[in-house]
Amino acid sequence: MIIESSGKLDKLRDVFAKIRPGENWKVMPSLGHIRDLPASGNNEGELTTGVRNDLTPVYELTDKGAKIVSSLKEAVAKASEVYLATDPDREGESIAWHIQQAVGIRNPVRVKFPEITASAVDNALKSPLRIDMKLVAAQEARRVADRVIGYLVSSELRRQTGEALSAGRVQSVALYLVVLREREIRAFRSTLHYGAQLNFAGAKMTDAWCVEWMTAEGFTTDEQPYFMDRAFARLVADVPVVQVTGFEDSTRTKNPPAPFETVTLQQAASNSLGWDSAHTMKVAQALFDNGHITYHRTDNPNISEESMPAIKAVAASLGLATVAKRRVFATSEGAQEGHPATTPTHWDVVEAGTTPDEQVLYRMIRIRAIASQLMPAEYAVRTVLMKAVDPVQGKQVLFRGKGETLISEGWLKLLQGDATSDDDEQDSANPIPVLQLGQIVSVESGEVLEKKTRSPKRYTEASLVGALKANGIGRPATYAAIMGNIKSRQYVREVKRFFHAEPLGEQVIDRMEGKFTFLQVNYTRELEKDLDLIATGQTQYKPVLQSLVSTLQSELGQQAESIATYRKPVITHPCPDCKTNDLRLIKGANGPFWACKGYPACNGTFPDAGGKPGQRKVAVVSEHKCVKCDRPLRHNVKKGKTGYNFWGCSGFREGCKATYPNLKGDKPDFDNVKGG
Repeated sequence: MIIESSGKLDKLRDVFAKIRPGENWKVMPSLGHIRDLPASGNNEGELTTGVRNDLTPVYELTDKGAKIVSSLKEAVAKASEVYLATDPDREGESIAWHIQQAVGIRNPVRVKFPEITASAVDNALKSPLRIDMKLVAAQEARRVADRVIGYLVSSELRRQTGEALSAGRVQSVALYLVVLREREIRAFRSTLHYGAQLNFAGAKMTDAWCVEWMTAEGFTTDEQPYFMDRAFARLVADVPVVQVTGFEDSTRTKNPPAPFETVTLQQAASNSLGWDSAHTMKVAQALFDNGHITYHRTDNPNISEESMPAIKAVAASLGLATVAKRRVFATSEGAQEGHPATTPTHWDVVEAGTTPDEQVLYRMIRIRAIASQLMPAEYAVRTVLMKAVDPVQGKQVLFRGKGETLISEGWLKLLQGDATSDDDEQDSANPIPVLQLGQIVSVESGEVLEKKTRSPKRYTEASLVGALKANGIGRPATYAAIMGNIKSRQYVREVKRFFHAEPLGEQVIDRMEGKFTFLQVNYTRELEKDLDLIATGQTQYKPVLQSLVSTLQSELGQQAESIATYRKPVITHPCPDCKTNDLRLIKGANGPFWACKGYPACNGTFPDAGGKPGQRKVAVVSEHKCVKCDRPLRHNVKKGKTGYNFWGCSGFREGCKATYPNLKGDKPDFDNVKGG
């Protein structure tokens, strides 16, 4: 039997001793891939390295693979039958085919087991298969697509810039998402807006409750979603008496999260343990190799029906109730539902693994899987609607309050929260008393709620993997490599787990954006679907790749025509202020700008205009006077993603730092002056 990982050897030998006593089995590992496309060289008749013009791939043994194949040939020559037991996914199918081709095995038996247990291996041996060439073709198409895009576009980037930049079919799309988010954050301008909350006393301090002003009811619109009149909000907060217009008691249930699939396992390990995807998969691989968990590369979040009796038995021993019928979770489009979720292989085993990391990940996998079949948590929900007895400046003002109380823990007794998401759901107590329709209630106190819109959050590795999955990009076995690539190439950097786009990463995207179709999320998603169709025999290898290559060659041709020279020319921009030094581009916190290299002797700065110094905005002195020093104010305006609009004192260089927000009608807001 030929397997992939040497970590499985001891476990499989124990399994064979149990299920095939007396039989002379030899188990050998391939240690992963033994053949691949050449790393370098481009021979005549090849579209790119390792891919012929007719799109046929050219494989060669790796250095490691040559030694493996030699030992496998020797062992196979002595065997009466050869079983290929590489991993039960497309990549494993491809490795099995490469082994057959390189070793020269006639009629090998293909077996797949989703877990390394005696029953799973025995069932696989009793249900022999043949290599599925449709799966092999799908994996081959993926590898060739990656090579064609990666090599041809990377070569073009290097010709254009003279720098060692690289592109990748999925890697570049992941980077594009990070860069797009970076742009959104730079362009974001916080909006200050207001609400109001009314507080009511209870019999005890812990019985205090509140309602919040419903600004959406007559005070905001889709075009203007924020209420920005603080003075009116203060009047609302001062409402002395309100009347009950609606009151409802209800319940809601909250179901547990699904058992882990590859993406959610990586997300949970990132959020709970601070692990990156590569480390998570390495630890999970060790657990799988030693027979502790089912296969960890899966996009199916459901357990098998056969697991339910074992789950019910474990839950009963813990005093927990399970659902009567197996809870089924929605699968993503294109999921390979033949591979179940990642779960323990022996549900009654509480601890497993030889290292602390293996043990903590095993506990997470086991508890999550058990919790998935427990009863839902149940909450009592109380909602009240109220209105001000007297209108505020002639306008009716409405309020709403909601409170929740946990009345049945269900799965929460075992699993306190879902670590898949960066943001956990917050439940609010707010002990609203029983109220009657029409009842008049006196307000204890009121407060103005000052709120600010928040910029989009940067991606963490966990949320970026989630975004790729949500967009149908990549597959379970690829996410760890994608994250590793964009980090190792210094296209992004991690700051407190959040991805920041590096200048080099932005340069790569700037060079490709609008010029290469493969960078588009929709295109990559459709290509993934085509690869899935190859795996099911609904389309063929050649048409899919011919379409991709045709589009790519056309776009590369357009790039060659539009670029007079492939090497980036050296362009200097003399400083208009000192006329001695050149300007340099600086990546500032609020976007790029140009500054004189002669700083501090010359402090000339200029806005960036598409990679060149732009015209400095001249601030016009107005009739408005600074309340701090009585000098004239200047209206400072810059449009665009990194723009601004405020009033500043013309005595800035003399030491007055006063600034004023701009009001409608282009007037300074003297009530909110800052600095001085």
